[in-house]
Amino acid sequence: MKYHSTRDREARHALTASEAILKGLAEDGGLFVPESIPALPPDLDVDAPYGVFAARVLEPFFEGDELHDSLEDICSAAFDFPIPLHDLDSSTVLELFHGPTSAFKDFGARFLAFSMERLLVQRDRRLCILVATSGDTGGAVASAFWKRRNLTVKVLFPKGRVAYRQKKQLTCWGGNVSSYEVDGSFDDCQSMVKSAFVDPQYASSLSSANSINLGRLLPQMVYYVYASMRYVKEKGRRPVIIIPSGNVGNCTGAYWAAAMGAPIARIVLAVNANRTIPDYLESGRYEPRASVRTLANAMDVGAPSNMERIFDLFRTFDEVKANVSAWSVSDDHIRETIRAVYDREGYIMCPHTACAEYVRATRFADRDDVMLVSTAHPAKFDTVVEPLIGASVPLPQALADLMERPNDYKSIGVDYHELF
Repeated sequence: MKYHSTRDREARHALTASEAILKGLAEDGGLFVPESIPALPPDLDVDAPYGVFAARVLEPFFEGDELHDSLEDICSAAFDFPIPLHDLDSSTVLELFHGPTSAFKDFGARFLAFSMERLLVQRDRRLCILVATSGDTGGAVASAFWKRRNLTVKVLFPKGRVAYRQKKQLTCWGGNVSSYEVDGSFDDCQSMVKSAFVDPQYASSLSSANSINLGRLLPQMVYYVYASMRYVKEKGRRPVIIIPSGNVGNCTGAYWAAAMGAPIARIVLAVNANRTIPDYLESGRYEPRASVRTLANAMDVGAPSNMERIFDLFRTFDEVKANVSAWSVSDDHIRETIRAVYDREGYIMCPHTACAEYVRATRFADRDDVMLVSTAHPAKFDTVVEPLIGASVPLPQALADLMERPNDYKSIGVDYHELF
């Protein structure tokens, strides 16, 4: 299996999976995609330990690669936390927040860190990971890469645009992890990372842990295979999956899973007030724009990078329109939804998960086959959630431990040279 840039559709410059993971972003600025999407292995056992299951799903993507024989070790070490499906009266919630930083980003970040460390030690190389974050990515990457051999990390986050507990997670590490508060938006942070990648002075020593990195996306694909197979086994039908979406890496994983043959009835995107994708689906014109601040801040993305992968998978607007559905959710509707779900079922949702629930309630209320994707523990958004439900949100122990650590970060502008 080889990988090429989304901007190199003739695959003139193809790399192995390991090479693509270490490189992060293609030299032409595109994102790596596989030469083809393989079919699911025919003997998948959804009752196997999750690490074993994940390795079996990923094996075709690493065919002929140096990491192929290490996949089960990597997956078993990286995915050492539960991945439950929680049934509500009106839907099922895929809870992806039981990792060490209480967000779905733990899946991709930990797989990437374990894989990169193994590759770099074998090569006797060192890399600096640049990661832009609108909330959860940076904390997950910092946790996953902390104290990993042959790796350093620089985390960029927008000033005043991350929750207090998210900021604590971004800035409590030290050692091989450095944190930078950028006087700008998430899009500015992402632009700084991309600019550094194409600067010949730095490019050879850099890689990415954002969802632009192939090593983040592949493990995110796995949990959609797993969750849809488990849903079918337990309920006898394929789920409609509603995914909170910002930079579109999470839902791209779902589309790749569906292309492999995962039993998914439909994939739906729930976005916040950043309407780039719904507007595109309505007008046919893709127009990235500046991001808008919302309660669901990890989705505050106006120029979603992974749309390049969506456009690579679905080559025409008609194909995109046939496969991609997206609806926008306002802050007021996020508040109403958090309150309504708690009052009705005693279940606490983070603002991002609430976007998915609002889309279900307003667009799919007549269906009993909906799976919501819950991307973060609500305790990370206590200042938003607790006043709405009139109760405190229990803090996971792993998150509580991080809150006790001291902060360490540097404030910078939007010039990427300030990182070096």
